[in-house]
Amino acid sequence: MRAKIPYALTAAVLVVYFVLVGSRGVLLIKAGTLLTVTFGVAVLILPVIGVWFLWKNTQFVRDANRLAVELDAEGGLPVDTLRRLPSGRIDRESADEVFALRKAETEDAPDDWRSWFRLAVAYHDARDTPRARKAMQRAIALRKTAS
Repeated sequence: MRAKIPYALTAAVLVVYFVLVGSRGVLLIKAGTLLTVTFGVAVLILPVIGVWFLWKNTQFVRDANRLAVELDAEGGLPVDTLRRLPSGRIDRESADEVFALRKAETEDAPDDWRSWFRLAVAYHDARDTPRARKAMQRAIALRKTAS
């Protein structure tokens, strides 16, 4: 729940920004010269890309949350047993140990979305966000095909 409020706030600010940029693009197109129409079209492309990106990101978060709820209901969410530094950050060696277990679990069951979900959490704990995202996308895709 803590993460939902900043995400919603950021999304709302982005939507306002997209509307403002889009209105400027329309104004440029209405000016009617070749240069302003060209710039107007170019400016309108930015909000379109932004809205698409925001939509895809929101879908990803919703799908990942659904998997978390389902896995929690099954009692399969990974338990946080990681050691922490005095600052509260996860101890790197501890994260690496858990990651090795999760990776082996995923190699043993490569078609199980649950193992990919837990691997994504392990990647996240090891501060490897791009791989965490890819692993979560794989878990989402496997869950959709299992339905």
